[in-house]
Amino acid sequence: MKTHQFYIILFIVFLHCFSCIGQTRTQLEAQRKKYQAEIVQLNKLLFNERKKEQNAMESLKDIKQKIEVRNKLIATIQDEAKLLSDEIYLNQRELNKLNRKLTALKADYADMIFKSYKSKSQQSRLMFLLSSQNFYQAYKRLEYLKQYTSFRKKQGEEIVLQSTEVKILNDSLSSQKRVKETLLVSEENQKKEIEQDKIKQENYIVIIKKKESQYKRDIQKKIKDERTIVAKIDKLIKDEIAKANKKVTTNSAKAKITKNEFFLSPEAKKLAGEFESNKGRLPWPVKEGIIVRRFGDQPHPTFPGITINSTGLHIVTPTGSFANAVFNGEVLNVLVGSGGIKNVLIRHGNYITSYNNLENILVNKGDKVVTGQRIGKIFTDKLSNKTNLVFVVFKNTTRLNPADWIMSR
Repeated sequence: MKTHQFYIILFIVFLHCFSCIGQTRTQLEAQRKKYQAEIVQLNKLLFNERKKEQNAMESLKDIKQKIEVRNKLIATIQDEAKLLSDEIYLNQRELNKLNRKLTALKADYADMIFKSYKSKSQQSRLMFLLSSQNFYQAYKRLEYLKQYTSFRKKQGEEIVLQSTEVKILNDSLSSQKRVKETLLVSEENQKKEIEQDKIKQENYIVIIKKKESQYKRDIQKKIKDERTIVAKIDKLIKDEIAKANKKVTTNSAKAKITKNEFFLSPEAKKLAGEFESNKGRLPWPVKEGIIVRRFGDQPHPTFPGITINSTGLHIVTPTGSFANAVFNGEVLNVLVGSGGIKNVLIRHGNYITSYNNLENILVNKGDKVVTGQRIGKIFTDKLSNKTNLVFVVFKNTTRLNPADWIMSR
């Protein structure tokens, strides 16, 4: 019956483990530290000094992002605490089992010592041997005494070993309990932080409501400006492909050209293959930063009904940061927008990486660049005080999700 109950409990423990999506405690600990570091970065990069009313929209978006990360952190802490509880439970059962075994060993050893002592008081070992009826019996008695002494020694060693195991497991159990207590405190602190963030969130909402129509007009204008930039980049890439392919057809009538696709020389094909083989392992285009807007269509974080089309990753980085090339290539072109804001396009065979929102650049069209080379200084918006790089990846004219290409952080 007890065995049956044990297996039921063990099954429940395994269910808890599967509820954590099969993650180990080491993986959860790494994930927890990642979210903690992300919150530190959010505070550093998004919550520096600003004028409250002028930046209400940006501040509200930032608060929402921080709340989202804190919720992920809390969920991770809870999963980690569950696994710890399971480990503590199983270790406590094992400790109880070891303690019972140790107690039994000590009792047996004490009983054996007592009987040995009584035996010595009645008759010495020498007399035990001398009283043998013949040599063979004396030999057998000597062997018995040797085995008896060896058994006592092994039993003593087993008690020492068992005591060491009990101590190690007990220390491990105490450590696990302390870790769990720390996690629970951390969880409560995060919940308190979220409550404070929600109060700030409500304050920003009140400010935004007073000027809702103005904010919506500003958003629509930004969306329109972004579309204009996107259209210019699309046209520029198509023009560059056409120019490159025209040179090929001039030099070789046999070349097969596909519209809006780069014709690849053997060298360009090799470079494209190398770029492609590094998918998911490319370095970030900035030394330090966090993603504040991801790739693709997404609803506006504040106003329902407004859709934002993000052509790449928007990465906020410290003021004064530089954009870096993510792979070897050649500067395809430089686009200069309103206010002198620049966009550098780098070609890697038939792949292109785009670095937008630069205030000044360190490369020119036709320059060869290498992985990690500085491309230009990223522009810092005076209103929001944010330094934001827009990073885009193309294959010919098709936009790809940059998050699939750079290393995860």
